[in-house]
Amino acid sequence: MITLTNISALLVAYLLGSLPSAVWIGRIFYGIDVREYGSGNAGATNTFRVLGKKAGIPVLLIDILKGYVAVQIATIIGNYFPGTQQFVNFKLTLGVAALLGHIFPVFAGFRGGKGVATLLGILSGVHPPAALVCAGVFAITFLLSGYVSLSSMISAIAFPIVIMFLYNETVRSLNVFSMFVAILVLITHQKNIERLLRGEESKIALLKKT
Repeated sequence: MITLTNISALLVAYLLGSLPSAVWIGRIFYGIDVREYGSGNAGATNTFRVLGKKAGIPVLLIDILKGYVAVQIATIIGNYFPGTQQFVNFKLTLGVAALLGHIFPVFAGFRGGKGVATLLGILSGVHPPAALVCAGVFAITFLLSGYVSLSSMISAIAFPIVIMFLYNETVRSLNVFSMFVAILVLITHQKNIERLLRGEESKIALLKKT
């Protein structure tokens, strides 16, 4: 049901997603726009690459948090009973709004990031166990390969598998959303795939760079 409250909630979720943590931290503390360096994205990975972990860690945490908080708006406004399909559907819709905000931020000229960290926050607010498993897949892949892009794609592909087969999720919208996540991450990482195939993708030493 479309109500003024729901529309307002979606707008707030989009604005939360639009908070360009990478851009603001880069400009305020380092005097640069991270979008002009590295991969050109306003996300945590490029912040680690360009500015190091002192800037990358806060950006990562903020981007995760804004996705998580966005889906919790469904609980705050109380229009739906927790656990119902309508409640899950609304949380997912809020998550998509936040994700669009991150990718196309109104506060940064609609030039944002790829949304992987924000997606993790969304998943944590919608299905915490599945999000934890996918985070584990990301961590293992990254430790083995050193590629954030490859780790992001493999964990995204794992998400629908985890949702549908490990947890046997019966909410259809969540199953569809999980497939949407996998496809979206692959699309946004097309250039990374090309660089991986050519052996030109950069590794990121998150634990070494200052």
